Amino acid sequence: MFFVDTIELEGLGNRSYLAGGEQTAVAVDPPRDIDQVLAAAARRGVRITHVVETHIHNDYVTGGLELARITGAVYLVPAAARVSFPRTPVADGDTVDVDTDLTLTAAATPGHTPHHTAYVLGEAGRPVAAFTGGSLLIGTVGRPDLVEPRLTEELARAQHASAHRLADALPDDTAVLPTHGFGSFCSSAQADGDATTIGKEKAANTALTVDVDTFVAELLTGLEDVPAYYAHMGPANAVGPAPVDLTAPAVADPEEIAARLAAGEWIVDLRNRIAFAEGHVAGSFNFEADGKLATYLAWMIPWGRPVTLLAESAGQLAAAQRELVRVGIDRPAAAATGGPATWLRDGESAASFPRATFAELAAEDTVGVVVLDVRRDSERAEGWIAGSVHIPIHEVRRRLGEVPDGTVWVHCAGGTRAGIAASLLDAAGRQVVAVDDDFDAAAEAGLTVITGPVVDERGNGGSIA
Repeated sequence: MFFVDTIELEGLGNRSYLAGGEQTAVAVDPPRDIDQVLAAAARRGVRITHVVETHIHNDYVTGGLELARITGAVYLVPAAARVSFPRTPVADGDTVDVDTDLTLTAAATPGHTPHHTAYVLGEAGRPVAAFTGGSLLIGTVGRPDLVEPRLTEELARAQHASAHRLADALPDDTAVLPTHGFGSFCSSAQADGDATTIGKEKAANTALTVDVDTFVAELLTGLEDVPAYYAHMGPANAVGPAPVDLTAPAVADPEEIAARLAAGEWIVDLRNRIAFAEGHVAGSFNFEADGKLATYLAWMIPWGRPVTLLAESAGQLAAAQRELVRVGIDRPAAAATGGPATWLRDGESAASFPRATFAELAAEDTVGVVVLDVRRDSERAEGWIAGSVHIPIHEVRRRLGEVPDGTVWVHCAGGTRAGIAASLLDAAGRQVVAVDDDFDAAAEAGLTVITGPVVDERGNGGSIA
């Protein structure tokens, strides 16, 4: 009998896997905090003999090199991937023994990257699972535009061919186990469901149900902005990431917090957006620990800028550190736990701003009110509040000067991104109200929500800005 354990990276929307038999196992696309993989192997009572990468990742820092070093496992990396560390290159058709009657066979599946490789787990010669990385996902495929703009269409066509190769070669009941697609921006769309098989994908995945030209046109049209930190992940993985240090950072007292703020460093408050709005250190930014912290902080912070973390507890701080090392933010400059009362100097008062619902916005006098929509372009295209300004969350900080004068009522789809944007505006000295509400409530509240082609108030294409 074989097993496959899934290791969820919820904040990044990815998955890693540990698969094996009674004695030995293989780790697939392991995260940088490899203690999770080691713990899974210990629970199973197996030894990790192989560590494999489906590709050189663009959205997180791998733990593969370190995991292989610690366990003595063979480190398999696609042969065409350009890396500067020792590894065992793997090519299409290569097979390794994982355990008794359990094999892993490499299948070239270019598309997400030129060198992308899937791995088919076979039991007694029969395929039982396919680790598809960023090729065939649940209902979609990995995006093809992360390598080189000039290669995007070519890679999109390769994605179509790779999906068909897997579908044609594997039995319908073969489990499809992707790395991306559960919130990751490496996916060209988000997964519809939690589990799938080759047979289900044949019926539902557009890569397998439409012709290549239609597939490519639709795929390229639907691509969103690429998180800025992706530019740093691939090079870090190609060089070979260093081991992580998850020990607690140096403790910052109120004087040091103030000094770091004055020096232009980032002070990031990890508490929930309700607590932050009620009281926080003036000038700090709110990235909720449970709100895709790694994705949005790494996307928006100037790369390499020192960051001090403020957390309500040691546990929250430790979890945040773990999230951040996965995207290359290795060591906070400092940290503090507790709340504003312990983070402010004597005589200082906490800053705050109001939260509201769409119903309260609808009841507000519109004079001097600016409605700022920080959702993605694709979200706004499905409907937006008439007269609102649109700046996607990842662009807010560098485009603050484009936000018109007045009190800014900022909203997203549910409240998390609005909380981030409200903290940025508050730190810049703007009067802000964070709309903490589901966007579906906007129309119900009586606000005019426009659907159809996105135009500005002059009738020109593009967002209102």
